[in-house]
Amino acid sequence: MDARLQSLLDRGGGLATRRDVLRVAPPWTLQGACRAGRVVRVLPEVYVDTALVRDANADLPPFARIEPELARRAALAYAAGRGALGRLSALDVWGVRRQPPGEPVHIDLPTEAGMRSSPHLIVRHRPGLVIEPPHVVMRRGLPVTRLDRTLVDCWPLLPSVDRSSLLIRAVNDRLTTPQRLAAALAEVPRLTDRAAVRGLVDRLAAGCRSLLEVWGHDHLFTGPGMPRFTRQARVRVGARTIYLDMFAEAERVNIELDGATSHGDPAEREIDLRRDALLATAGILVVRFSHRRLTTDPAKVRQETLAILANRHDRP
Repeated sequence: MDARLQSLLDRGGGLATRRDVLRVAPPWTLQGACRAGRVVRVLPEVYVDTALVRDANADLPPFARIEPELARRAALAYAAGRGALGRLSALDVWGVRRQPPGEPVHIDLPTEAGMRSSPHLIVRHRPGLVIEPPHVVMRRGLPVTRLDRTLVDCWPLLPSVDRSSLLIRAVNDRLTTPQRLAAALAEVPRLTDRAAVRGLVDRLAAGCRSLLEVWGHDHLFTGPGMPRFTRQARVRVGARTIYLDMFAEAERVNIELDGATSHGDPAEREIDLRRDALLATAGILVVRFSHRRLTTDPAKVRQETLAILANRHDRP
């Protein structure tokens, strides 16, 4: 292979554009390398080293047979600075959800950009998009749409079982906030299933930090007789700062909702017991409800909660 072309491929991690090649070599250099099977065109004007194209699934186009990271870089090279990774591809770069094999690369561009989709590459033209902050940020060296807008845009594309948990995890990991998600949702008035996203964002803004807490908020711990719980309340006990699931401040009661996998590990159970004892020294009663009880006997859970709160409220 021509040394100039090989140098470009080495510097580009196995990828080069026609524009870059023509800056250092005549056009027949690239043509000869293609005929010799040394490089292969994966997108218009974008070429990769043939050694990086998998032989498996030879019926698929070359772009679908390169590694996902290389495919994302190829899509950005095709965009030539006019686009950013969006939707499911952006989620992968953000580390929120990995794209499984076979999913296409998603790239967002301003409406005036002339690129088109191709097999295994989905191009979306977004009105008002600017390829710079705050619309687009650099993540792992790649331009990607900001996370809050990406999560909103991905809602209709994700399996229904993953939608809520991804938003919750992004907030819990402090990658975004309910307020940013609400602002992003306002940018997409015609989003499919928009009411469900709005409801989840409202629950996150209220302090819910798990699917179980969202369920409890909607079905058990609101309504007549229930106090206004502070979710994820921050309390200081001695040298420790502890966050409480649902804190009724007047009654000094903390309701903890234990998920289906809670306390499978005796060590974790011991940590919870020590934490509950420490809270007791500050006059805070911890009441724990298991996932099984919450979901199979919600009426009894609600009745017990109201009785506990009434008893604490009536104490001298």
